[in-house]
Amino acid sequence: MNTIIDDLSAPHPSAANGAVWEVISDRVMGGVSHGTITREELRGRPALRMQGRVSLENNGGFVQVALDLDPHGRMINASQWSGLELDVIGNREAYNLHLRTAEVVRPWQSYRTGFRPAPEWRTIRLPFTDFTSHRIDAPLDLSRLRRLGIVAIGRSFDADIAIGGIRFFA
Repeated sequence: MNTIIDDLSAPHPSAANGAVWEVISDRVMGGVSHGTITREELRGRPALRMQGRVSLENNGGFVQVALDLDPHGRMINASQWSGLELDVIGNREAYNLHLRTAEVVRPWQSYRTGFRPAPEWRTIRLPFTDFTSHRIDAPLDLSRLRRLGIVAIGRSFDADIAIGGIRFFA
């Protein structure tokens, strides 16, 4: 059983869950990375596409597309789910999926796992057990989940990744 977070049925930049996708880069902290988020058709299906350049200059190093899991920014309880399932296509670079909970209060904190999208559409499953804490001591509390981000991070490269859907899986 799955629960849809976004199936690209809502007008861009809205998600099916009523929240709005946004692009964020290290420029908020003085970096020079840049990115865009577009809605387009890729290989015969609708896609939310993030493209950009990740740069380590000025202590930077990330570009992400982020989405609140509730349209009003409230927490959701995802403890009945096993993880997140993504329909994804990309340039074979390494990307992260970051989660934020109520305990995550600093911009550099998250729970994260990595994946590499192929140049063909694939469905990947990212179990919650694969997520590790980053610069936070609190364990991942799925009953207090707030936000997710698909992130190009940590090295200089050209980011090009698209999501055709994202949902919880049991």
